[in-house]
Amino acid sequence: MRVLIIGSGGREHAIAWRLAQSPTVSAIFATPGNPGIAKVAQCLKASAATPKAWLEVANAVDADLTVVGPEAPLAAGIVDAFRAAGRTILGPAANEARLESSKTFSKEVMRAAGAPTARYVAAESHEAARAALERFRYPLVIKADGLAAGKGVSIVGTKEEAESVLASTFSTYGSRLLVEEFLTGEEVSFIVLTDGRTAVPLAATQDHKAAYDGDEGPNTGGMGAYCDDRILTAAERDKIMAGIIHPVLEEMRRRGAPFTGFLYAGLMMTASGPQVLEFNVRLSDPEAQALLHRLDVDLGELLWSAARGTLADRPLAWLPEPSVCVVMASRGYPATSSSGDPITGIEAAEAAGATVFHAGTRMNGRTLETAGGRILGVTARGDTLPRAIDNAYRGVSAIDFPGKQYRTDIGRKGLRRW
Repeated sequence: MRVLIIGSGGREHAIAWRLAQSPTVSAIFATPGNPGIAKVAQCLKASAATPKAWLEVANAVDADLTVVGPEAPLAAGIVDAFRAAGRTILGPAANEARLESSKTFSKEVMRAAGAPTARYVAAESHEAARAALERFRYPLVIKADGLAAGKGVSIVGTKEEAESVLASTFSTYGSRLLVEEFLTGEEVSFIVLTDGRTAVPLAATQDHKAAYDGDEGPNTGGMGAYCDDRILTAAERDKIMAGIIHPVLEEMRRRGAPFTGFLYAGLMMTASGPQVLEFNVRLSDPEAQALLHRLDVDLGELLWSAARGTLADRPLAWLPEPSVCVVMASRGYPATSSSGDPITGIEAAEAAGATVFHAGTRMNGRTLETAGGRILGVTARGDTLPRAIDNAYRGVSAIDFPGKQYRTDIGRKGLRRW
């Protein structure tokens, strides 16, 4: 099987890394890819970032299966274009991708499906948004309605702070936002893979969205994640599937939009049960790096089955060891981002037992350098969660580039379960 991967981040490197271990995969291609992906795949440049251009690449390499990493191509209709051309692709069509590309649409689906979620008000003007503030206690949450690369959510504690965030959200992300009730509890990333009929839950993970230790600072695309069977009990997993995942997928089918691909539910485990914070319509990053480090089945066969509607025949299995992914970012991330700094120590990190997934990297001649944003995802397993954390940070300590920044507490919140 010849597989094309769309994307250039750590998630796409992790997918390529696992596909390279699959006996069913004969060739891997990526567009645009990155230097890490280039070690296991042929990286190609599309003529433009459009469904038509991506389809041209798939045709040129005669891809049997295309796997889409990031959200933007899905929202742009890449799946619709490939299906119309008879190309097998894994992911939701543009209408289904609205579960992520429009938080208002997502809330409407949740309400119709009876999936528990926070109270909210959608606003399309400063005046309406300011009026919405009066309907909630502080702290409250302000969310951009559309795609925001994981950075469109702000938790505000005062009216003055809320006014400032309203202005910046409207100016940065467009003409609609949501004002939402603040939920308390523990966040969990719950991801399923579905072929439109069967939905298979992946192992639970926890992301670390805030930029700094202790969940301080602005939200990011994710500064690290860990994957551990102790995050959720079997009863909690069953409740999430029965009360959230299955009803939402059934509601999408009722609307004539059967969902295929990865569906991520960002959940808050509150005292009254799980509540949905958001849906994403793809394998999330950096959770993907931690998940794929533990996956114990042929990824090529699994993705092919999901794309072809035979997922019920592919049971999942996981390695017992927990895994941890620590993201190393460039100076100033997420507000600003430096680039062009040389990166050293990756070989030493991997010799120490870590797997280093590339994200914001590029080659300058023969020198690997930073390309801004999240640079690397240093990932490792261990017999216990404490050992997995130690193994990942041993890899981090071996890597150097000017202005590197990373959290030092990835996975620590899970230690109380051990």
